[in-house]
Amino acid sequence: MLSLAPDDSSRRAAATLARPVPWNGTGTAGDLVWGLCAGSGKNPYQVIVDLAGPAYKCSCPSRKFPCKHALGLLLLWSDGAVSEQAESPDYARTWLESRQERSGRSTPSSRTDPAPSATVSDSQGAAGLKAAESAARRAAERAQRVTDGLADLREWLRDQVRAGLAGSGTRGGGAGGANLMATRMVDAQAPGVAGALRALAGAASESPGRLLAEYALLHLLIRAHESLDQLPESLAATVRSRVGYPVRTEEVLARPAVADHWAVLATRELTDAAVPGRRIWLRGRTTNQWAMLLTFADPNGTWQDPATAWLRPGTEIHADLHYYPGQPPLRAVVGARHGDPVRAGLALPADDGATLLAQWAAGLEQDPWATTWPAFLAGTPVPSGGGQRWRLADNAGLALPLADRDSLWTVLAVSGGHPVTVAGEWHPDGLVALTTWHGEQAVTL
Repeated sequence: MLSLAPDDSSRRAAATLARPVPWNGTGTAGDLVWGLCAGSGKNPYQVIVDLAGPAYKCSCPSRKFPCKHALGLLLLWSDGAVSEQAESPDYARTWLESRQERSGRSTPSSRTDPAPSATVSDSQGAAGLKAAESAARRAAERAQRVTDGLADLREWLRDQVRAGLAGSGTRGGGAGGANLMATRMVDAQAPGVAGALRALAGAASESPGRLLAEYALLHLLIRAHESLDQLPESLAATVRSRVGYPVRTEEVLARPAVADHWAVLATRELTDAAVPGRRIWLRGRTTNQWAMLLTFADPNGTWQDPATAWLRPGTEIHADLHYYPGQPPLRAVVGARHGDPVRAGLALPADDGATLLAQWAAGLEQDPWATTWPAFLAGTPVPSGGGQRWRLADNAGLALPLADRDSLWTVLAVSGGHPVTVAGEWHPDGLVALTTWHGEQAVTL
């Protein structure tokens, strides 16, 4: 969505509007998305987007196209915060009809007047049926856009292999070609694939083998998407998530709840994305289940979900968590809270290196596209490779590499050469330490 912005200032301004606060009267039907956005004047701005174009209309005086209000509405819609409606308001329907007349497209009716003899329940039933049909049509149209976009990506991947990895900087390859293809994936409504493509620049700089592995995973995702109807539902949900299909929060909250006292073990700031965010890792004290909460902020630092964003390592919360569809279950959203967060000591047993690697292997078996896994380990930091790299060695002697970060010195200072407990994220290139403990005191890295 943000790739549609005319400049960086529009992107930043749109991010501040990608939350429900300034909006009312939002809705979507078919390819049409609309809403009223509070501005500096007395009357709110009327914002309309036709996803089939895409095309935009806003009553604000901005000369930018699309304006920040249209972009903000698109971000809100992509996050699942705009609900399906049986019919569009007059201002949105009139604009769409005039646009379709100019382009020669047929104008499907977005309004159904019940027969005079129809009862209220009949009209409500008809409206519900129409909304369901509209949602199904919109889902089918999006799936077709994604399918067409992934077909283009498959040809691009084949071109990279035909040209040879040594020539990845030419013929539309390399970081520039990957970024162009990422823009195509945004147009195809596959933001997850777009993010994977933008990350290819780092893989290309490391080694041809790493780049080829990333190409193979993208090709595997394309093949999996082609066979969505034949996959088990949990795996199909994972594929849709990796492609970037949105899941509404209401749908997640309708899934079964897992109640526990959840220890907050680590947080990580996501500063490289277009919209800054925070990833929070929890572990249930009774269930021993991992959970990952994800929340985003606008450039002014206003969090989408402040209660979640303010969770800190060294605390725990008694709450119900609802997991997103997919495998393995990791990402979740907080449902009912049974109390405020409280300070908590280090009462959870830490894993050893073998347990972490076994969990990582099992996770990859269920989700081959995973790049991050939660880690909670006890060990001693030891130097290796002539002191150029540090590792965390457990009691069994298994030493896992620690990623080079400034926070590594804090871990070494807290450890003092003795065993220490560390929480963080395991990546293919090593363990990123995010929290350590000095006695019962959590130290955020």
